[in-house]
Amino acid sequence: MKPALIPLMTLCLLVISCSSDSDSSSTPDNQLPELTNLYFPPSQSVDWETVSASQLGWNTENEDDLRDFLDEKNTKAFIITKNGRIVVEWYFDEHTQNTSWYWASAGKTLTAFTVGLAQEEGFLDIDNKSSDYLGEGWTSTPTEKEDLITVWHQLTMTTGMNALQFDCVTPNCLTFVADAGTRWAYHNGPYTLLQSVVSNASEMEWSDYFNSRLRDKIGMDGFWLSTNNLNNVYFSTARSMARFGILNLNNGVWDGEVILGDNTYKSNMINTSQNLNQSYGYLWWLNGKESYRAPALQTEFQGELIPNAPADTFAGLGRDDQKLYVIPSMELVIVRMGEDAGEALLGPSSFDNELWQYLNDYIN
Repeated sequence: MKPALIPLMTLCLLVISCSSDSDSSSTPDNQLPELTNLYFPPSQSVDWETVSASQLGWNTENEDDLRDFLDEKNTKAFIITKNGRIVVEWYFDEHTQNTSWYWASAGKTLTAFTVGLAQEEGFLDIDNKSSDYLGEGWTSTPTEKEDLITVWHQLTMTTGMNALQFDCVTPNCLTFVADAGTRWAYHNGPYTLLQSVVSNASEMEWSDYFNSRLRDKIGMDGFWLSTNNLNNVYFSTARSMARFGILNLNNGVWDGEVILGDNTYKSNMINTSQNLNQSYGYLWWLNGKESYRAPALQTEFQGELIPNAPADTFAGLGRDDQKLYVIPSMELVIVRMGEDAGEALLGPSSFDNELWQYLNDYIN
C-alpha cells in the first residue's frame, strides 16, 4: 500500500464500531488451565480464555517496558496467545477490541491459505500455467515467456516480471525481466491476481469463496477492500488475526475441523519454497534461515531474517509494521497492528528485531 491510501483507511476505521478493550474469561492465578491442549475461541462470541503471564512464569517485571515500547512505536493493538489462550491484549490510542485495521501485506498469508483450499477442492493446480485461469495475454511478456509462469510462481514471488510498477495488475504493467523461477522480486501485481485465479477457477467472487471456506469457519470478522483500485487489502480486528494465527499454529485444523488438509501444501507454505530466497514460503516470511532477500531489493543478506526471534517463527509481515508471528516451539501467536514504528517498509523491518528483544526479556 502507498501513503496516499491512509485517508481511505482512516475513513474505513471510523465507520467501525468500538467498545470495551476486553471480554476475555480470566483464569485465577491459582487455577492454571491445562495448557497442553490448544484452545479455540468460540465463534460469534466475545468469550476467550486467558492465562496470566505470572501463571506462565514470565518476567512480569518487564511487562511495562514492553507496553511502553509498543506505545512509543505507534501500536494500535497487540495480542499474545499461548496455546490459543490470551496472555496479553493491549489497545492504544482509542483503538479497541472491536476496531478493524488493515493487514497490509500480512494479508498475503490469507491468500496463500485460500489458494491451498481451492487446490484441495480441485478447482486449480498451482503447477498449472497462470494463463489457464487468467487467460492468455494477462501479461505483456512474449507468449513463450508467459507460458512459463505458473500459479506456484505467483505464490513464491518468482514470476520474473518487472516489479517497478508494484501494484499494477493490467497487462501493460506486467513486463518481462527474467524467465519465471530464475529471479525473486517482491511484486504485488502477480500476487493480487492470485485472487482472480481463485475466483475464475471456482466461479465464485473472491470474497465469497474466502468467507465461506476460511473466515466464517474459524469465527473471524473482516472484509476485503480495494484501497487503490489495484490492491485488495484485508481489514479485521486484532483478535481475528490471532484466530488465523492459531489455525496455522494447529496445522490448518480448527477445533477438530480440518480446514486445510493438504499436508504437502501446508508444509511448502511455511518452509523455503524456492532456492532464491530461503526466508520465503508461499507468501509467508520464514525465520531461522541462512539468508534472506527483502522487498524492493535484489540483494541477498546473510543471516536470519529476525535474529532475536525463535528460529521456527513464520510470519505475515505488512506495510507499516502489521505483524503476525506464529511460533510453534513456544506455542505462541503474536499480533501487532498499528501505524509504522519508524520505517515505512513493505514487510520486514528493524522493528521486528527490536520487538523481539523486548519479547525475550518478557517471555524468557
